[in-house]
Amino acid sequence: MRVGTFVLAGQFAGQAHDEVLHRVVRSAEVAEEAGLDAVWLAEHHFIPYGICPSAATLAGFLLGRTRRIGVGTAVSVLPTTHPVALGEQAALLHLTSEGRFTLGVGRGGPWVDLAVFGTGLDAYERDFPEALDLLLRWLREDHVGAAGERFRFPSVPVVPRPDTGPHGAGPPVVVACTSAHGVRTAARRGLPMLLGMHAGDEERAEMVSLWRRTALETGADPARVRDAGHVAAGVVQVGDSRSEAVDLLRRSMPEWFRRGLAAYRTVDGRPRRMRDPLAYTELLCELHPVGSPRLCADRLARTAERTGVTRFALLSEGSGGLDGTEENLRRLGAEVLPLLPHPAAGAAAPDPGRGETAPSAARAASGRADVSVSSRAVRATG
Repeated sequence: MRVGTFVLAGQFAGQAHDEVLHRVVRSAEVAEEAGLDAVWLAEHHFIPYGICPSAATLAGFLLGRTRRIGVGTAVSVLPTTHPVALGEQAALLHLTSEGRFTLGVGRGGPWVDLAVFGTGLDAYERDFPEALDLLLRWLREDHVGAAGERFRFPSVPVVPRPDTGPHGAGPPVVVACTSAHGVRTAARRGLPMLLGMHAGDEERAEMVSLWRRTALETGADPARVRDAGHVAAGVVQVGDSRSEAVDLLRRSMPEWFRRGLAAYRTVDGRPRRMRDPLAYTELLCELHPVGSPRLCADRLARTAERTGVTRFALLSEGSGGLDGTEENLRRLGAEVLPLLPHPAAGAAAPDPGRGETAPSAARAASGRADVSVSSRAVRATG
């Protein structure tokens, strides 16, 4: 089982942008110290829900600040960037980090971003498969040209080639999936899914089943289908009891959701559904590992058993503060990971309630947890 941290870079009430980004950097550093093996970075524009506008840029910085932990985008929004530009960045990060980078991509939403960056609504509604295929070609071939409906350009050499180093054919790619269409898009290309934090185990299990059926229908190797490496996003809050952990998130997250989610603007004025901030917080607490270390471990094991997903990207910044985020990550590594079934020994970059807290003596004895850990963000609006 692999568990990692998912960083939204949320701007909580009263926080300046530099304060938020300092917390982001410390989250990656502490995650590495705590024994996690991956940090996954969300990307948003113009809203306090998340203030990182370029997950790939931030990934490059964090790869330079760390030595062992894997860093992935969760996700880089493909409709607002050119796939070749993103492919070049991914190749650069893969080679310079010696294979620690994973590229997560997704459609994003019908937001005003599409107008600001000049890509238009078709980039979101129609052209994602074409963009994804062009990106994959860039990561796998030595020359690439395009003659599609959206992208047209003469063949050019791929520089730098991501498969020229000792760390495999190139960076692993995962795809954010929130619908059956998205699941089929990923499965037909043999790409693992990033599953949203608002989805429960039953929905995730259905998506995994659909992915497997679709992949097998396209002739995929059954062994690769079985071990696809899907990632489930979620929330983690480790406390001495479930009530303590839930109360903490109930105090901090609803106002952040209220401000952050209300700031989304659609590109064409279409109406959108706004989640109730408190109800959404309570849903996340119910679905994910929020509580004592034993409860958190049991919740992760239950999800793995029900869905077949054994990689997790867990939001740890729900308290809103730097100290609380750091403590949460340290307790996740020292108190939760050792309780998981069949933990993987050692750490590696990411690839394609009941009970009370453990006693303090056990916490101290655990030290740094050598358990593999991995971390997508699905937009909380839908």
